[in-house]
Amino acid sequence: MGTTRVRRPPTPAVAERARSLVTRGGRAALVGTGEPEPCAPLMHHTWPDGTTDLLLPDDHVLRERARLTLGGLPVMLELTGSTPVPLDEPVRELLWLVGTLEEPDPATGRERALRLAEKAPHPNLLDAGRGATLLRLHPSSAVYSDAEGCAPVSPTELVAAEPDPFCRVEQVWLEHLDRAHPEMLCALRRHLPDGLGFTGGRVRPVGVDRFGLRVRVPTATGTQDVRLAFSAPADTPEELQRRFAELVGCPAAGGR
Repeated sequence: MGTTRVRRPPTPAVAERARSLVTRGGRAALVGTGEPEPCAPLMHHTWPDGTTDLLLPDDHVLRERARLTLGGLPVMLELTGSTPVPLDEPVRELLWLVGTLEEPDPATGRERALRLAEKAPHPNLLDAGRGATLLRLHPSSAVYSDAEGCAPVSPTELVAAEPDPFCRVEQVWLEHLDRAHPEMLCALRRHLPDGLGFTGGRVRPVGVDRFGLRVRVPTATGTQDVRLAFSAPADTPEELQRRFAELVGCPAAGGR
């Protein structure tokens, strides 16, 4: 007697999803350090392999511990990705980078600050060397988690992965969709799976990638995130518009 398997929509690989979060950026906090509260850096930038530069006040206890710990201070950095529209539960994805935090010598620190000013300008970089110190996290391992699963990803896998082609524009695109075209989101109801318990409330966009659209819908027990797959992967903005138009069932939407 055979078994019936429900075919899950295709999704980007874990390393690709993690790399997309790194590319977009997200809220950062040093956790698991032994301190009573997570440490939010004055600014941070994560490079493709997970190596992260963090700016901390000179008098912060973690800066002092990193400076005095031979071989670097063991830490975990939590990167949080949020939904592109305001929701009651805005956390969409998490990436935990485990490694060591070290303070470079002053010359290297200045060089890194200048490089960051070109790559990821931030006003707090002006404080580097003037009351704040730039430290670097060297990752040894990482774990990525979202609604579609939780899995380890190595720094090697991170740097080898390509970010999703829409990861830099999804915020603006989905904000516009949610604000200006709620009727299109309403049209997506016909794709919701049977047995979901959809209560007929508002459908909200949670994310988009080359494989499909993710929406959050109200159900009898709360809310549920659902992936709606495109008919084929999209690689360009024009293809994204066409795939979305197919989902909505409105060919004219492909030109918007």
